[in-house]
Amino acid sequence: MPKLYLTVFVLLVFLGEALGQPSTLLQTPIQLEPGQYTVAQLLKQINNQTGVHFSYSRSLNISKKVLFTDKTLSIKQIVDQMLAPQKLKYLLKGKMIIIRKSFPKIATPTSTTASFTTQPRFYTISGTITDQSNGEALIGATVYIPSLGKGIATNSYGFFALRLAPGKYKVQVSYIGFQSKHYQINLEASKTLNVELPVDKNELATVVITDRGINEHVTSLEVSTNRLDIEEIKSMPAFLGEVDVLQSIRALPGVSSIGEGASGFNVRGGAADQNLILLDEAIVYNSAHLLGLFSVFNPHSVKDVKIYKGAIPPNYGGRLSSVLDIRQKEGNTKRFSGEGGVGFVTSRLMLETPIVKDKSALLVAARRSYADLFLKLSSDQDIRDTQLYFYDLNLKFNYAIDKKNRLYVSGYFGRDVAKIGKLFSFSWGNRTATIRWNHLFNSQLFSNVSLIFSDYNYKLGVLPTNTNGLEFEWVAGISSYQLKNDLTWFINPRHTLDFGISGIGYYFQPGQVDSETSSVKTASERALETAIYANYKQQINKKLTLSYGVRLSAFLSLGERNVRTYLPGQPRRNATVIGQRRYGNNEVVANYWGLEPRLSLRWQFKPKTALKASYARNRQYIHLVSNTTAPLPTDIWKSSDPYIRPLTSDQVALGIFHVIASPALELSAEVYYKKMYDLIDYRNGVNLLLNEYLETELLSGDGRAYGLELMVRKNTGKFRGWLSYTLARSERKIDSDFPEDRVNNGAYYPADYDRTHLLNLTTTYDFNKRVSLSANFTLSTGRPVTFPSAKYQFMGSTVLDYSTRNQNRIPSYHRLDLSLTLKGKPKRKRRWKGEWVFSVYNVYARRNAYSIYFIGDGTAQNEATRLSILGGLFPSITYNFKF
Repeated sequence: MPKLYLTVFVLLVFLGEALGQPSTLLQTPIQLEPGQYTVAQLLKQINNQTGVHFSYSRSLNISKKVLFTDKTLSIKQIVDQMLAPQKLKYLLKGKMIIIRKSFPKIATPTSTTASFTTQPRFYTISGTITDQSNGEALIGATVYIPSLGKGIATNSYGFFALRLAPGKYKVQVSYIGFQSKHYQINLEASKTLNVELPVDKNELATVVITDRGINEHVTSLEVSTNRLDIEEIKSMPAFLGEVDVLQSIRALPGVSSIGEGASGFNVRGGAADQNLILLDEAIVYNSAHLLGLFSVFNPHSVKDVKIYKGAIPPNYGGRLSSVLDIRQKEGNTKRFSGEGGVGFVTSRLMLETPIVKDKSALLVAARRSYADLFLKLSSDQDIRDTQLYFYDLNLKFNYAIDKKNRLYVSGYFGRDVAKIGKLFSFSWGNRTATIRWNHLFNSQLFSNVSLIFSDYNYKLGVLPTNTNGLEFEWVAGISSYQLKNDLTWFINPRHTLDFGISGIGYYFQPGQVDSETSSVKTASERALETAIYANYKQQINKKLTLSYGVRLSAFLSLGERNVRTYLPGQPRRNATVIGQRRYGNNEVVANYWGLEPRLSLRWQFKPKTALKASYARNRQYIHLVSNTTAPLPTDIWKSSDPYIRPLTSDQVALGIFHVIASPALELSAEVYYKKMYDLIDYRNGVNLLLNEYLETELLSGDGRAYGLELMVRKNTGKFRGWLSYTLARSERKIDSDFPEDRVNNGAYYPADYDRTHLLNLTTTYDFNKRVSLSANFTLSTGRPVTFPSAKYQFMGSTVLDYSTRNQNRIPSYHRLDLSLTLKGKPKRKRRWKGEWVFSVYNVYARRNAYSIYFIGDGTAQNEATRLSILGGLFPSITYNFKF
């Protein structure tokens, strides 16, 4: 099977080259009605019928007329006849015909007949696109050549490269929300084009898009992908006025959550741990503050948010369902600046300053909640001793060493702290650090080397009530170190190759409890995950573009640890243990590997409409072990081992994308099907804490998810926003030869996060330059739960009997949020800009059920109780500023 994947990949590459550069191209027939045509008309006819492009200098008289009497002529016959009177020569390169008076000796044809053996000289336009006001690199800015109908988007560092034949070109550079720039370039040698785009001054139309930008929805190869600008995120209503990245992406089609107060999110039927969350390329293992009410991402430090839901590029790996790639701002290289805000829950401040103007900058952002400060005002000593807060600190430094080298250093430090009087303490938090080196080997080959550290840990403590009391502390977590090198080779406007290598070392600490009299520790685990990848993007013709690649990943579970042996043909239980083997430090306990092919295509069969499709295989080697519906800070990360296999998924997606130029609407419809293997589920009454042998508590099975996602989006004008609808199912199947290891008798059952219907409406309306109103409405099917199907009396107590899993649902969820933004009056030469945001979360105070459980005194009637996390109306006032 691995050889088959590699064979198919190689065949695709050579087939693409054959399709993209046919050797008999000049013999392609052209249909013409007899009559006179100008040269311009002939060039257009050839382009429309064959997709062949032309590059020519001013020496070509495109208004000169040529007479044709035949209805069918080859490209060669037409070009020969129209160029002979003007004594011009031409040369074929790929699907481009270059017309000039003469060519350099290295590529001079002997006649007007094109030579297939000679090669013209090519040059490269390369550079970076940045924000004129602060020097920030613009991710996804478009560099477009109108005469060729070709363009390219900047990468994650604002870099681009276009390889073109010699000639004169008009170059258009554009980006959403910025004024476009146009350049006339006479390409006689490779050129560097660094462009600074000014922000569009039309504040009413916050997002201004050129026609090229509008069509990006159709012309882009990306499918099952959404990008949110941070200004767009800031305009959305938020809980207690706290702008939140995770809450924003939950408004996108195919993205949902367990409920209010739940950390993480679910994508296309996947569990929360199946999402790879990256902050400046560093893995974030727990993305929640205050048990899920807020995320760890300070909105003032975030620049770009992008989520891949299906067609995940091969440079990403290690998760089954999605990649959430969050990039921080780089720091203002032009001048000292800052922004922040004060709200009911937190205060935030971000400062940027150049170290060396236009070469290096430093960014520092901090955020802290302050509920504990108000608790100190209480007259009750226990309340004054209570602590409840979280904080974040973001740092980033970048330095342009020279024209070919740039260094980035970034870090995140955040923690939640809860202390209940002198009885109980609980804290958890993340730390990340990233060092990145961008290097240009030449104008076509771009390299990024990253050294990354990520850590998540939590601590639980019980404090002594008196001098004779027992005190203990529980510590657990996960950390990882990663080294990777990603390279991009910009071959030409139609061909791009991405390739690279990565290695991650994991350290798992499931739990250690220390007290005054004893210490209990679950054996730690180590693991190594490596990968190499390659991805080839190719424009076959004007309508068809392909992206195909493969990721080869391998995983080693390492000692030091004990591994049990169980009776063959028997379920894994403590009672069936027959032996145990001790693995030494860094000795291989288990190893896995696999190929992960990825394929995407775009067929733009109409100028404003495209059909896109994708296939992706993903593998996941680490697992978040939790017996609760939603992940908690105390959940355990676990390595794959001899009994817990890696997760695997295959997903196919098909979508149609359309744009309406006026009023600039983007429309999309996608269907997908995902099959998952070796998913983890749990036995009833599972015990996960301080359990060194989790294989006795876990079950393994398969899953499937499928659905339809619809979206209408408007990015321009006074009225902006999107409407999305998702129709989907997510199911699991746990079957076994042993009846006690089956769930629902081995049949499919809904996953905990299955939601059949999900509707989201997000809008903003600008009344004028100072006042805007935003609204967010969400409606979804209630999530599955398991209710008792019977009850009986046993020894004087009422016992509830639960039969099949997840066959019931809690009531449907719906909520409306509103926010009103009032900006200060603009004053000339005044840098300070402030705004007041008045928001109401859950406007009509809907008591949405998070869960339903049953309580009683053991002998009386048991009653169902609905648990609502945020069951009321939550108004807030926030003041934001920037300077």
